[in-house]
Amino acid sequence: MTTRILRLPEVLLTTGLSRSTLYARVATGDFPPSIKLGPRAVGWRSGDVEAWVESRPLARPKPDEAA
Repeated sequence: MTTRILRLPEVLLTTGLSRSTLYARVATGDFPPSIKLGPRAVGWRSGDVEAWVESRPLARPKPDEAA
């Protein structure tokens, strides 16, 4: 099994989160932590990000929006 390492722009695009929200969720434990790639580089395991996305509940329409 191949694990890709996702850099910040791809994680933001995949999750729809802003940079500040992403790091706030990492700090509170609500998002997988990054892994250190070098002195000034971090990334996230693609499987961890995908699992987080899948764990999020689907949006439900408001009662007045139901067909």
